[in-house]
Amino acid sequence: MDEAIHAFQQTRMRQVTGPSADVPPVPVLHRQAAVLAVAESARILEIAVRVALDGRRTPPFEPRELFWYAHAPASQLWILRFTGNLTLRSVQFQNAARIALALAAARLVAGSLDLNHGFWVLLAVLTLSRTTAGQTWAVIRTAVAGNLVGAVAAGALLIGLGQHIEAYAALLAPGMLLAFALGPLLGIAWAQGLFTLVVAIAFAQIAPATWRLAEARIVDVVTGSAIGLLCAMLAWPAGARREVRRTMADLLHACTPLIRGTVAVLTAVPPGSATPPPTQPALHRLRLAEAAYDQFRSEPAGSRPAQADWHAVLIAAGQVLLGAHWLPRFDMPATALPPDDADRARAGGHAVADTTVRLACLCTGDRPPPGVATRTTPCSPVGPPLPALVDLDVWLRSLDAQFARIEAGLPETAGRAAPGTAAAPAAGHMSGPRRPEG
Repeated sequence: MDEAIHAFQQTRMRQVTGPSADVPPVPVLHRQAAVLAVAESARILEIAVRVALDGRRTPPFEPRELFWYAHAPASQLWILRFTGNLTLRSVQFQNAARIALALAAARLVAGSLDLNHGFWVLLAVLTLSRTTAGQTWAVIRTAVAGNLVGAVAAGALLIGLGQHIEAYAALLAPGMLLAFALGPLLGIAWAQGLFTLVVAIAFAQIAPATWRLAEARIVDVVTGSAIGLLCAMLAWPAGARREVRRTMADLLHACTPLIRGTVAVLTAVPPGSATPPPTQPALHRLRLAEAAYDQFRSEPAGSRPAQADWHAVLIAAGQVLLGAHWLPRFDMPATALPPDDADRARAGGHAVADTTVRLACLCTGDRPPPGVATRTTPCSPVGPPLPALVDLDVWLRSLDAQFARIEAGLPETAGRAAPGTAAAPAAGHMSGPRRPEG
């Protein structure tokens, strides 16, 4: 793929620097840029799959900045994964903090009240806690109802069988099979009710048990449910609904220097004198935003209508990252670009970068800075159709179309659009039909 891409670029350069009659028309130049983008995407995919299958042992891994994990030891990867989530913007950290608080409170309450089988309080916290207060309350209501029915059935079973341990032993295996096979299929109420019944059968074989065992189970589950619900209300009760906005805003802010830095690298005088922008901050923000988006999509929709397309933000950020790698790699000009075209390219890069700043402000509800409050469209180059200029122009215009589509879907801007107008479709957008997402 590397050899084919370099040969393709050399052919394009010969075409545009030869006789004027041989220079392809503008639509052909744009299709060539699209072909280059597809080829680079296929190359990145091939390397990613090879890294996953070969266990990070078969070089080359270019660009190294994108596949940095292929050369890192497992211990470093674990440390980076742990430290990367030590931020309030990480939904993983939020979930861990919420569960830790709930378990600590459950242990304190169970020990202070000297509850029988107090570990059921902690187990209820673990199994019934969810990422939003509303979802936790819905699950707790269903689970408590299932436990009540299961406790009644368990109490009747314990009264009916008495101390006949052989009967309990005969019922344990089929009871566990039904509980663990049907519970996940029929829902949380069935799972909790059947589990209560299985617990009663198991404990009756260990020590003499009465119907009060089912009563203790209900008390422990209700206690754990109350603790879990209280912690859900106190610690990040909205789940990822607000966090996805914050992480998307941080991701867009991280894309701003990448766009400007990539344009600066291609337009530097002399060529190669500018340092490529670091991509690790944007990659870190992308991982946090992906985790928040995953949790957001797993949570039930609220009462407010969903509008913003967060998936498109993730796709656009990936496009920024890939362009920041492959444009300097395959489009670095041998000689300095014409000054006028270089200025136009810089202006176009700043216009798209300003759009990311404005979108980030809209995501968090902040007022955009005065210099980026108005949307501008990148200007096309007017000089010789050099591959570097054409590819950079196509990349910027594709990003501009993506960002325009995202901006049109944000609740803060949806009401401002004139009747009968719509944002331009994003070039190269692969997310399928648009689905509003909050």
